[in-house]
Amino acid sequence: METVKLNNGVEMPMVGYGVFLVSPEECERCVLDAINVGYRSIDTAQAYFNEEGVGNAVVKSGVPREELFITTKVWIANAGYEKAKASIEKVSTKTSN
Repeated sequence: METVKLNNGVEMPMVGYGVFLVSPEECERCVLDAINVGYRSIDTAQAYFNEEGVGNAVVKSGVPREELFITTKVWIANAGYEKAKASIEKVSTKTSN
């Protein structure tokens, strides 16, 4: 997979798999399939309600996390550093239990 080097030196895949409109019930399977065929960049958002499926697929894939580039977006109401951080921690706590 071709990559582009970001300003911070991180190599980001040029092609990614997006999960917009992928149902929460199907998301895990779809992302796992995408990872298995070589995708290393996955894009999601809180508004898609399927981030948990993305996380489950990442864990089940067996691919080291540092080899994956995961992008997500927070709700507009959670914009700004402190609100975004709290929102992410809330979701992480909820899905790790």
